[in-house]
Amino acid sequence: MTQIPSKTQQLYEGKAKILYATSEEFLIIQHFKDDATAFNAQKKAVIAGKGILNNLISEFIMLELAKNNIATHFVKKLNDREQLVKKVNIIPLEVIIRNITAGSLSKRLGVDEGLVLDQPVFEICYKNDALQDPLINDDHACEVLKVINKKQLEEIKISSLKINSVLKTIFNKIGINLVDFKIEFGFDLNTKNLDKQIILADEISPDGCRLWDQKTAQKLDKDIFRRDLGSLIEAYQEIARRLNLKF
Repeated sequence: MTQIPSKTQQLYEGKAKILYATSEEFLIIQHFKDDATAFNAQKKAVIAGKGILNNLISEFIMLELAKNNIATHFVKKLNDREQLVKKVNIIPLEVIIRNITAGSLSKRLGVDEGLVLDQPVFEICYKNDALQDPLINDDHACEVLKVINKKQLEEIKISSLKINSVLKTIFNKIGINLVDFKIEFGFDLNTKNLDKQIILADEISPDGCRLWDQKTAQKLDKDIFRRDLGSLIEAYQEIARRLNLKF
């Protein structure tokens, strides 16, 4: 059995996770918090057990992505709240894939929520808290901000749409519509190739997805917290139950 590297100093604390360095140069530990935030952290709460469920659901999804030959930062789940993941150089772009109109897209374009799109919509935002993560286009990313080149952005788009296909299959099997989700990518720092490999470098959990029950349209995601629609923890537990995960 491979020895688990030991946790060392804290590297970063975000809204929902803490990252720690380890005794292995290219591996870090990702800790899932119970904190919930919305509206760029203007609304905050601590919801007991949320981090445990996100860790569990994210592990299941990462293993499914691996079965479909999608490269991710995930190595293994260590305990109820922690995962061992690859160290990456994060690309400061937030990728959003939309299958059904909802949230900011509906507000921005003045369309009703719930419109099923003919094909997935790919969006990118510039990850910058001071600017509130503005929506940008390909040229902004490649020519103005220069955080990525066009070939790499196309690689991210292809990977994101493949992830979308896998996720839709997972959730469709348990009676849930995948409305949209957001993810981040990064360069794998341990690759020996001259062209650094781009991999999924984010959790995928109900925190970052919109998930609606196919029969009732009940929301089973963080919109429950955003809109004060009931118990967030019960919704996440329902997703875990449908996936046959023990918690």
